[in-house]
Amino acid sequence: MNFQFLANGMVAGAMIGLGAIGVTLTYSILRFSNFAHGELISWGAYATLVIAGLIGSLAPSLALSFGPFSFGPALVLAAVIGMALTGGLALILDRILFKKLRAKTASITVVMASFGASMALRALLEFLFTSRPVYFSRDLQIAMPIGFGIRITADQIALLFLTAILVLALHLLLTYTQIGRAMRAVSESPTLARVAGIDVDHVIRITWILGGALACASGVMLGLVVQIRPFMGFDLLLPLFAASILGGIGSVPGALVGGLIVGIAEAGAVVFIGAEWRAAVSFLLLIVVLLLKPTGLFGSQSR
Repeated sequence: MNFQFLANGMVAGAMIGLGAIGVTLTYSILRFSNFAHGELISWGAYATLVIAGLIGSLAPSLALSFGPFSFGPALVLAAVIGMALTGGLALILDRILFKKLRAKTASITVVMASFGASMALRALLEFLFTSRPVYFSRDLQIAMPIGFGIRITADQIALLFLTAILVLALHLLLTYTQIGRAMRAVSESPTLARVAGIDVDHVIRITWILGGALACASGVMLGLVVQIRPFMGFDLLLPLFAASILGGIGSVPGALVGGLIVGIAEAGAVVFIGAEWRAAVSFLLLIVVLLLKPTGLFGSQSR
């Protein structure tokens, strides 16, 4: 039996999981579903592409690839800058749109506003870059056999490793730092957190920056293993929400595990059932889990 779908599903699940972390952080702290999060993934990928091109033109030696990988120092540096810029874009969206609506209207209005922001950001990307796919690199990589009929490229190994590092770093941040404890307090009760002297507005800003940065990382990963196009984030939106709900709202490890489950389920559906059932299988799995455990795999009963 060929287990190649497991490797494909894990790579796809890592991208979904990173994006789902931003969704679950936003929902647990701000209490609304941000449907513009998919566009942050797209904007992060394009920002990284543009910056990598600028760095490569100014310092061609930085554009050379690392060993067997298709990317080099230019893309790594560009990704770090892109994560910062995408976090800033998320912060700007909150400042000019979501913050004002949260203070005056019901949460459903904020959700609908995020739909509008999503369409506007996507249309702007199409205007700036057209809908034609672009790539970080057109170099072809040879997949290496690792046993059981599984083949994987060097880029995919690097991306799985990067995902583990980012999720571990975020988990440590939320568990052992002052801002992490403040974020957890706000997610439980913003009112009580404010009474306890926590700067809730600062926590919200940090949440947007972290969510945007992780969205950019997800977009860069998707661009490396597939392609970059304006609709890339929108196409990931439903799997992102499925992963965050499946893992349990507010749980960072849960979002990653949910992403891996969704990714492997979709990859398995393509092999064993048919590509047209890809999304249906992951959402059927989501329904089954929620019927058995409504809070998700790692969600707490208090939510």
